[in-house]
Amino acid sequence: MSEQTMPDQPGTPPYEDARTELREIVAKLETGGQSLEESLALWERGEVLADVCQKWLDDAGQRLDSAIAARDADGVEARD
Repeated sequence: MSEQTMPDQPGTPPYEDARTELREIVAKLETGGQSLEESLALWERGEVLADVCQKWLDDAGQRLDSAIAARDADGVEARD
């Protein structure tokens, strides 16, 4: 699954990779020791990664909703 990209945005990192990098950034920011510029750059990158993760989760939710709706529709047709 690590080779999967979002269909509407080629080059977007897989969810797992984005989440891992985001966790590393959070750990660095919590530890401190960076300059203000480094902290801001980490924060900005973290915001981008958080958006990527949210888009993956939203897409997964939509796919699940579609699959459930299709299953439910098939069940109704089968009973008719």
